[in-house]
Amino acid sequence: MTRGSMTRYVATRLVQLVPVVVVIVVVNFLLIHLAPGDPTLYLIGDAPVSDELVAEVRAKMGLDKSLPEQLLVYLADVARGNLGYSYVSKAPVTEVILARLPATLLLMVSQYVLAIAAGLALGVISARWQGGALDTGVTLVSVIGYAMPVFWLGQILILVFALQLGWFPAQGMLSLRFDLTPWEYARDVAHHLVLPAVTLAFFNLAVIVRLTRANMLQVLRLEYVLFARSKGISERAVTWRHALRNAVLPVVAIAAVQLGFMLSGSIVIESVFALHGVGYLGWESISKNDFPVVQSVVLFLAT
Repeated sequence: MTRGSMTRYVATRLVQLVPVVVVIVVVNFLLIHLAPGDPTLYLIGDAPVSDELVAEVRAKMGLDKSLPEQLLVYLADVARGNLGYSYVSKAPVTEVILARLPATLLLMVSQYVLAIAAGLALGVISARWQGGALDTGVTLVSVIGYAMPVFWLGQILILVFALQLGWFPAQGMLSLRFDLTPWEYARDVAHHLVLPAVTLAFFNLAVIVRLTRANMLQVLRLEYVLFARSKGISERAVTWRHALRNAVLPVVAIAAVQLGFMLSGSIVIESVFALHGVGYLGWESISKNDFPVVQSVVLFLAT
């Protein structure tokens, strides 16, 4: 593909993305505003207030307008890069999300690396010893990982490795200490990330294992692999150096697609482990009817 054709391809894909994002914004807005719940009731609480005060609060929040009017205002704001103002945090939504983004990115990167590294290794091992006990064990683990709900797995890991064995913290991302050196701080964060990263990576690992195994079985039967074996190259070198190099390409494509599912899955995992990232922010905002934050979190994950 030439440089010019690549540029046209990228430009075409970006243009096609615009109506998709518009549909996401509209559907997201309508679903959230048609759902039961009123953010003014959460802000006012159980305090006895007059109907005039309630109407004034709704007017300040822009909820006194009709739904089509609110939608047009929201579309105009999104087009300008303005995602609104959080009713609960009393801050721009962009600032609220950016403050929580590092925790989510750290979780995503750690589990992504873990899932790809372990998935490739187990997939190659499973294909290398096809039909053996090791292949059966890896296949069983991958099937269980694909079928097991991540929120249930997270709770099991907390019960076993946090509460029973005491090896890892049950929740949070940092210990309540203020005298940590930079190295101790990084180690403490990594210690807190082990259980949520393993939980979120388990499903993605299962997908990568199955795909790697299937690709490796195809590649190991190709002529260039047979030729490499006939030259006396060790089976280990043939498997890891020659076969894996071609078998890994479809895996990389699928791993990139899985990234979107990982982000959406982070909402559940961050809620289970109380990691204050974007996913946990979305869960908090739903429970508090903080419409602007919920809309922005869904838009972020969907896009």
